[in-house]
Amino acid sequence: MARRKTSVQKLLGLETFTKYGIKTDQFEYAFFQVEPVNISVLSQEHVAAKVQHLMQLLSTVPDLELIAQDDCECFDANKTYIRRQLEQEQNPAVRRLLEQDAAFLDEIQLELSSARQFLFAVRFRKEKEEQVFSQLGRVSKSIADYGFMAHRLTKPELKRMIALYFGTSISGECIPDVEGADYLQKEEKDAV
Repeated sequence: MARRKTSVQKLLGLETFTKYGIKTDQFEYAFFQVEPVNISVLSQEHVAAKVQHLMQLLSTVPDLELIAQDDCECFDANKTYIRRQLEQEQNPAVRRLLEQDAAFLDEIQLELSSARQFLFAVRFRKEKEEQVFSQLGRVSKSIADYGFMAHRLTKPELKRMIALYFGTSISGECIPDVEGADYLQKEEKDAV
């Protein structure tokens, strides 16, 4: 029995990037990144008003979803690797370097641990392009009307968001649209 290979993209249901966001096997999504507000400097009344505005926005736009994700890479695999190396390493100079690396990763992770990214996602079923464009305009206006500063994610920002979500790279915007496409282009150039 021959095994069929299934790409990660297909397993996740991702089809392609669109003019407005990401198309999956079921929906198309557009994402708005919300500019953060430092609520620690706001009064309780202002914080309560912000929460009330968020609740009103989410009830006004029923297809709007809220996403909170880390805005930095996770270093857990690197820290685990360094710990294993420390357990095995006999050379005191190398052990000191590994300890410094571990401390550096702890410091970076501590600094970035509060780095969060908040997004609004809008789901489209089978709307036509002009309907999507019109609905995105209404959603963008509603977001602003309720006092939130947000912008729709560009393709490089979408790639970075996906890369952070799957823990692959903080420079997700550099990931090619099609895996291996750069190698195909190189082969085509070499063949000429």
